[in-house]
Amino acid sequence: MFNILQKVLLKPMTKIAQYRIVRAIMAAGMASIPFTIVGSMILVLNILPTVFHPLTGFFNATFFKFSDLYMIANTATMGILAMYFSLAIGFELTRIIQTEDKLKVAPLNGAFLSLFAFFMCLPELVMKGGKIVLLNSITDNEKVINGFRMTSTIDRIGTSGIFTAIIMAILAVWLYTFCVKHNWTIKMPDAVPEGVSRSFTALIPTFVIAFVVLAINGGLVLLGTDIFKMIAIPFSFVTSMTNTWLGIMVIEFLIHALWIVGIHGANIISAFITPIFLANMVSNSHGANIPFAGEFNNSFAILGGSGATLGLCIFIALLARSEQLKVLGRASIVPSLFNINEPLIFGLPIVYNPYLAIPFFLAPMVTASVAYAAINFHFIRPIVIQAPWPSPAGIGAFISTVDWRASVLAILCVIIAFLIYLPFIKIYDTKLYHDEQGIPTKS
Repeated sequence: MFNILQKVLLKPMTKIAQYRIVRAIMAAGMASIPFTIVGSMILVLNILPTVFHPLTGFFNATFFKFSDLYMIANTATMGILAMYFSLAIGFELTRIIQTEDKLKVAPLNGAFLSLFAFFMCLPELVMKGGKIVLLNSITDNEKVINGFRMTSTIDRIGTSGIFTAIIMAILAVWLYTFCVKHNWTIKMPDAVPEGVSRSFTALIPTFVIAFVVLAINGGLVLLGTDIFKMIAIPFSFVTSMTNTWLGIMVIEFLIHALWIVGIHGANIISAFITPIFLANMVSNSHGANIPFAGEFNNSFAILGGSGATLGLCIFIALLARSEQLKVLGRASIVPSLFNINEPLIFGLPIVYNPYLAIPFFLAPMVTASVAYAAINFHFIRPIVIQAPWPSPAGIGAFISTVDWRASVLAILCVIIAFLIYLPFIKIYDTKLYHDEQGIPTKS
């Protein structure tokens, strides 16, 4: 089977992985590893008492007195992850073009121009009185000040903004290199220091990027939308999908399709499906038997985090040949136990990684199917309680259903997902191991 996968998958995967944009995005994922690990570890500390209730009193008397202080580390990592991606992709993509095309562009300029383009997309604008104005709305449900929607930080620079950051980085670098190729730059004498010369070289490209992005944003505002809102449009129909196996498969596919392109799929889709699975849970408490209710995903379908990666994380931590995977697995194993796997998604990376895209789609769809069948055919009780989403494998399932058989099913789902990942992670592990050892990859 491994030989077949090597022949059928490795060559096309390797070709896709060599595209400049893919390489830049993967590099951005690598660069984000320390931030995602630190942010996840801090989050685990904050949610432990929601999983192990006897710890609540101890945490209230100790850690939670400083919660606002240490959660700043989470806000400054996971809360602004799109900003890190914007800088990293702009820098890496420009560096690749500089190296391979021998073009006189500066990676630092590419990084700053990418961030510049991304930040211009953040404010929410609306038409009011025939003018384009910044949105201001302060209610019990939302806080938008001068166009910036606020949560613990500016909402759009978190994981929900990664896709826009990627688009803006690609656009900014393309416009920057276009200007340089066509000599739309201000050239300084050789005697001028490099830093000063680099600044003036980027001056005209900065004007061009500003004009293009403002034109795009203005056009979308006139149409009553913006880049962020456009992302949600194709997925609005999710609200009508529930109660059926096909509906669950579509939801799982959409969540993981978004993740593959760098968008926090669970966050986006949950906005549409939360009212549905809460209503289904209430119906179950009154005698219904609806599988998709409560924390169905975190109890059965995606144990370890999106993509059902708990078994994968344990494998790379203990058995990977590549040092890169071993270190990442060991650093990620504690967050994975609590269904937090951003370190894996952005660190392996899974985002835009052709080696792991197939099992990332397939594993949660299979585990969701198994859990759906078990509830639908009354092998286990339906979900009637809203369990904390970070509950470890087996615990969340038991809390949700008050049925010990659900814990067994959850462990079975972990094993099934791992078996799906196994051939793919073996190929990826071998590839990374050969890269580390300097061994040429066979065609």
